[in-house]
Formats: sequence, structure tokens, C-alpha cells
Amino acid sequence: MSDSASLSPVSAGRTDIITIVGKSDSGKTTLLEKLIAELTRRGYRIGTVKHAHHGFEIDTEGKDSWRHKRAGAHAVLVITDDKIAMLKDDRTSDIEKMQAYLSGVDIILAEGFKSQKLPKIEIFRMNSGHKEPLCMNDDTLLAFVTDSDFRPHVPLFGLEDISGLADFIEENHLRK
Repeated sequence: MSDSASLSPVSAGRTDIITIVGKSDSGKTTLLEKLIAELTRRGYRIGTVKHAHHGFEIDTEGKDSWRHKRAGAHAVLVITDDKIAMLKDDRTSDIEKMQAYLSGVDIILAEGFKSQKLPKIEIFRMNSGHKEPLCMNDDTLLAFVTDSDFRPHVPLFGLEDISGLADFIEENHLRK
């Protein structure tokens, strides 16, 4: 096992963050969906983050929350009986945002964030149209999920070995 498999949490006492990375159409979201379901079935509380490359707005123009934000509110919280959504100006780092807003979970699984210095699991599929993986020489690579002949010096998992990948995460990032 490589030294990257023993990467410590971002800071002591904080929830571990693992990023799922891969080139476009490699299956990141599908892998993440299956991994979330498996870890949840095992009793863990999973927080997730999706990287948006360009700014985004989730509020609808003309709605009250949109009007509050447009009027200058620093933060707007929308609450229903079983959900919340927050719009907030926040210029802290991606890692600080994940840690602050996803407290109370056992682990944070993030899709994307390939340039962040965070532990990574890369998915690479032969039929994705890409010639080579992203992270072959990345010291933050924890594991590699593939159906290809690429063999980085980290634990390898098949595309459908969700249980094995969940075991790996559980052993290295969830059991305290």
C-alpha cells in the first residue's frame, strides 16, 4: 500500500474528505452513488459535495429567497419540514467550506476537486475515450477503480467492486 493511503484528515478532529476524480464521462457520479448507498447501508452518515467549475445559482429569480439575497442579505436559509437550503456569500477555501457546512457526518465524499491536495480515488474506464488517467503520479491518490491495464501503486478495484472499495474506506478512514 502506498504512503498516500495513510494520508491524515485535513486537520485533527475534522471529518475526512475523499475526492472521487476522473475525466469527463468516466463514471464518477455512478461510482459515488453506489459508494454512498453501500456506506449508508453499513450505518455511516455520508456528506457529499459536487464541484461546480463555474459559478451557479440555485435560487429562482423572483422568489422571496432570491429577492432577499438580491436585496443584500449575506445569508439566506430556506426551511421546510424536512429540508434546508442556504445561499451564502463565502470566500473561504473549498476545504474550509466542506468542513464547516458538512459537520455531523462520518465522512465527506466529494466529486471533482482534482487539483485540491486531498486524498483521491480515481475512476478510469477503458471505453471513456480517454487515453490515460489523471493521477498516475499524484501522491494524494488513495485507490484506483478501473477496467484498464493501468496499475498505479495504490489499491486497485474493479468498476463493480463497490463492497471492496467501501471496505477500504471503512478500514482507512472510518474506523477510529
